[in-house]
Amino acid sequence: MRIGRLKKRADFLRLRRAKLRTAAKGLVLQAAPIPRMSGTKPSGSSEDMRVGFTATKRIGNAVVRNRAKRRLRVLAQTILAQRGTPGYDYVLIARDGTGVRDFAALQDDLHYSLKRVGLLREAAGQ
Repeated sequence: MRIGRLKKRADFLRLRRAKLRTAAKGLVLQAAPIPRMSGTKPSGSSEDMRVGFTATKRIGNAVVRNRAKRRLRVLAQTILAQRGTPGYDYVLIARDGTGVRDFAALQDDLHYSLKRVGLLREAAGQ
């Protein structure tokens, strides 16, 4: 599955207004369908899903924010690639404990969040 990146502020603002959002102890998940332009292709790209990452100054200095975003990127590569629903944009927002939380607990947080918004796909072979 191809995962693209959200980089434009307008996409982040669109997801901020989305109805599909939930907070877990280690992260906040926002999701919305990829907008379609006239035709059947998603606007701008051929990715199955797109992901954006946010860590505000509230969680710490640049070192803490970058560590949190790196951990969220790995989560997206491992979990969203296999269990995320194609055709959706996702934003993962770091929380205070994201940088120091146990990685297995972060994985559980993302699984919980995907399940809660109804976008958890069953793993192949189950």
